[in-house]
Amino acid sequence: MKLAILGSGAWGSALALAFARHHDVSLWGRDAAQMSEMAAERVNRRYLPDCPFPDSITLTAELPRAIHGAELILIVTPIVGLRPTLRALTALSSALPPILWACKGFETGSSLLPHQVVAEELPADHPCGVLSGPSFAREVAEGLPAAVTIAADDGEFARRIARELHSPLLRLYANDDLVGVEVGGAVKNVMAIATGVADGLGFGMNARAALITRGLAEITRLASALGASQQTMMGLSGMGDLILTCTGALSRNRQVGLKLAEGKSLETILAELGHVAEGVSTAREVLTMAERLEVEMPITAAVCGLLYQGNDPHRVVEGLLSRAPKSEGGGALD
Repeated sequence: MKLAILGSGAWGSALALAFARHHDVSLWGRDAAQMSEMAAERVNRRYLPDCPFPDSITLTAELPRAIHGAELILIVTPIVGLRPTLRALTALSSALPPILWACKGFETGSSLLPHQVVAEELPADHPCGVLSGPSFAREVAEGLPAAVTIAADDGEFARRIARELHSPLLRLYANDDLVGVEVGGAVKNVMAIATGVADGLGFGMNARAALITRGLAEITRLASALGASQQTMMGLSGMGDLILTCTGALSRNRQVGLKLAEGKSLETILAELGHVAEGVSTAREVLTMAERLEVEMPITAAVCGLLYQGNDPHRVVEGLLSRAPKSEGGGALD
C-alpha cells in the first residue's frame, strides 16, 4: 500500500519506520524547518536519534505531496492536533482515502473521544478507524515485536486494514468496539501517572499491582457507561496498554508520576519531558465525564488533585490505599 503518515513525532516516525518495511510511506510534519532537517539527515534526531529512515520513506512538510496517491492516511498527532489535521485534509480534497488515527485521549474542552471528533469533520460514510494498543515508539522503531489493535464501527473495514498492515514485527488485530479501544487508550495514561507516583514514593510492587488492577476497574466502569464491551478492556487496548504504560521505563505518563513524587511542579516536569504526556490533559476531561455519568473514579480524581490542586503525593496515595473496603464487584462491605 501507499501510506501517508501525518505527524512526525516519536510515534509517527516509529510507524513510518515499521510500515516502510512492507509499504510505500510518506511522513508529513507541519514544521517545515524540522522536516527539512530530518530529510537531510535521514533521522528524527529529536525523538529517535538511533533509528535512521530508509530511502523508501518520503519526508515532507507539504500536505498535498504527502497524501498524493495515498491509499490510506494515518493521523498520528496528539489529540489536540486531530481536528485541525482533518480540516486541512478536507480542505484539500473531497475524495480522501480511508483514514486511521493513533491519537489517545479526550479533546480538551469538548471531552470528545477521537472518533467523535472525526464524526464532526468527515462524512458519516467515510471509512475510518483507530490504531491503538501497547506500543512504545522506540521499540517499534527498532523493529522489536509488538501487537496493536485496529478498531472501527465497520468490523469488515477493520479486518481488511489489519490484514493489509499486519507483519511479524507489528501484529495487528481487528476490533469493532471503537469506543472501548479509545477509552482504554485514553484513561490508561491517567492510571500511569498514579502508578508512577506510588513507585516514586517507594510504596512497592504490591501497591503498584493494586493500583493497576483498580485502575482497570475504573477504566471498565467508564467504558461500560459509554457503551463499550467489557471484553475489550481485557485485550490489547485495555489491560495490555495499561500494564505497559504503568510499568514501562519508556512511559512518559509514568515519568510524570515519578517526578510528582519528587516534589517537582507540573510546569517543570513537562519542560523536562520534552514530549507530550497525554494523561495530564486527559485526567481533567475524564473526571468531568465521570462526574456527568455518575461513574466512580477515585484514582482519576486523585490524579487531578495532584496535577491541578497541588495535593501532597504521599497523602494522596495513602488515601487511595486506605479507602473503605468493598467487594471487588463494587459496593461497600456490610
